[in-house]
Order: sequence, then C-alpha cells, then structure tokens
Amino acid sequence: MTATDPVAVCPPLSLYIHVPWCVRKCPYCDFNSHAIRGDIPEERYLTALLDDLEPDLALVRARPIETVFIGGGTPSLMSGQFYQRLFNSLRERLAFQPGAEITLEANPGTLEAGRFERFREAGINRLSIGVQSFDPNQLTALGRIHDSASAHQAIEAARKAGFDNFNVDLMHGLPGQTPGQALEDLQAALSHKPRHLSWYQLTIEPNTEFFSRPPDLPDDDRLWDIYQQGARYLRKAGLEDYEVSAWSEPGAQSQHNLNYWTFGDYLAMGAGAHGKVSLADGRILRYWKTRQPEAFLNRIGSRTAGSEAIETGERTLEFMMNALRLKAGSEENTYTERTGLPLSSIAVKLSQLRKEHLLAPTRIQATEHGQRYLNSLLEHFL
Repeated sequence: MTATDPVAVCPPLSLYIHVPWCVRKCPYCDFNSHAIRGDIPEERYLTALLDDLEPDLALVRARPIETVFIGGGTPSLMSGQFYQRLFNSLRERLAFQPGAEITLEANPGTLEAGRFERFREAGINRLSIGVQSFDPNQLTALGRIHDSASAHQAIEAARKAGFDNFNVDLMHGLPGQTPGQALEDLQAALSHKPRHLSWYQLTIEPNTEFFSRPPDLPDDDRLWDIYQQGARYLRKAGLEDYEVSAWSEPGAQSQHNLNYWTFGDYLAMGAGAHGKVSLADGRILRYWKTRQPEAFLNRIGSRTAGSEAIETGERTLEFMMNALRLKAGSEENTYTERTGLPLSSIAVKLSQLRKEHLLAPTRIQATEHGQRYLNSLLEHFL
C-alpha cells in the first residue's frame, strides 16, 4: 500500500489534558487516577504541564485546537484559578478555533458553591458530570463519594452557572440491576434535560478492585433487556445514539469524541495522557506521558514516556474500529485523508461487505445489520 501526500490534508487537532488526582479510587476504575494525599500541588502541576508542552508544539503544524477535553481522575478538584491560568498560558502558545468545545469532567461531591462559575470564567464551555447512577445502593456499590441528592444538585448548579451544554455520565448493567432500575436512572437524568448522555455498560477491567472481587452482574439476557428498554425510552425522549454508548439531541454530539472516532489528531498533556499525531513525513504516531504524578512533576522538559508508529498495515483497522462505532460512519474521502492510504486499497473489501449488506452503499458506515455484527465486520480488516 502506498501512502498519499502526507501534507495534503492535515487532520483536525484536539487537546487532551489529564488530571490524575481523585478523592478515592472507585472499585471499577482502571484509569490513571490516584487518591489525594494532602493538598493537590496545583502550582507545580501547572508548571509541569506547560514545561512538557513546549517540545510538543512542533507537532501542531500550524493547526488550531478544535476541541479540548480535561479528564481524570477528577479534574473538578482543581480550582477555577488553576484553569484560568492554564488557558491563558495555552492561548499564548496555541491558536484556538473560535467557539472551540472545551469540556471538563466534573464529579458531584467535589463542587463547592461557585466553582462552576469559575470554570466558566476560565473558558470551559461544556461539562461532563460523572453521576454513574442516582440509586443510593448502586452509588455505594460503585464506591462513589456522592449521593443522589448531590448528583441532582450538581446538575442544577451547572445549569445555573450558564452551562446549557453538558453531558451526564451514566452506567448500566450494575450489580443486581433490573431493567426497571436502569430506566429509573435514565428518567432521573433526563429530568434535567441534558443535551448529551453517555450511557455505557459497566465492564470489569484488570487491575481493579472489582476484578479481584467481582460483583454479581446481570446476565446477558437481562443486559439485553436493559439496553432495549433504555434505548426505546431515550429515542422517545428525542435523543439519538450517534455512537455505541453516546446519545444526544440533534447537533449536540461531543465534537471532541467525534474527532477521536474519525481518526483525528490530539495532543496529550498531563500524567498518563495519550496522544495521536500525523507527522509531515507521513508517519502517524501514538505517544504517552509519564504515568505517575510525582514522576511527572519531577521531570524536566518533555514528559513523553514512549511512542509508537501506527504502521500502514495497521491504519485501516484502526480507522474502522473508530469510524464504525459511529452510527453515521464517515465519508469515504475521510479514510484517505486520515490514514494516508488510497481508497483503492480497501475497495474489494468494501464491495464485498456491501454485497453482504453490512456496509452502506456510499459511505464507510455499518448498516443496522452490520452494527449487530460489528466485531465480525471488523475482522474483515484484520
């Protein structure tokens, strides 16, 4: 396979910022999160973030930042002043697209009065509120530090602070959960009229407390009932599942996640953050930052811990694994623009899959039949 001119089309560029601290590690969490011991070293972390960014500026290639996502950990533990100084400094070093989507993950139970207003003053214009469940028993089982009342209060506080664009994060398939209980969670979330909902199944990951001591989760039949009933309810409420576990009103999709799923580029900042960049010489790199917070703070200069090239033979599968998660898929020319490979390199496979009614006729898009057998569909690109 021959790559196209790598400079011809530069993918959109996003920025991911990781804040690694949390109040308490949840038993299902396999993210790079570390329980706080004492005060968060905001000043040192800000200095380290900006120090680390300098050598990565060469990866920008004159592109504006289209979206920012601040994840964790619990980014809402940081002060509004921290984000004000961070974004002032970022805007001195990077161009931002006008109206760029800037999302911060916020957890109920970490938000004193006025904090949302200060986040908004810093330039953050979208929140992702980590509720997970409104059921008191489930919140206890999941190790969350908030209760149902504080979840409702956090969402209302976000709206009062001027955040009309926010996501509510919910899990389903929780220990012992019935379809009725899952519906009650959805009803509680939609009572706040969020424009976006992340609704995903609890999975047991290695290196978590739940992996060592697995809870009693619903069986496959009940999981299917939960999903079917929940999906019907969400569609009736006017939300569409534009991605496997993401639901939104029309026009309210997460632009940051859309860039991920269409094989765009994203810079990495923060302890354990991962990035993907397309270089002028045609290479596409994934890279990652030093994982442990203290090591990240103490290093000088670049905190990049490693990188690897996405070889030409791997790019097709990487693209398909992301794009086919989207209900709308992607345009065919996006494949060439993002992978550097000609569409002719997969033309025979596309034709075969269309004859089998697994792909749509003129887009790289799974049909309803293809979505049902998505793993089998992806195996054609191995």
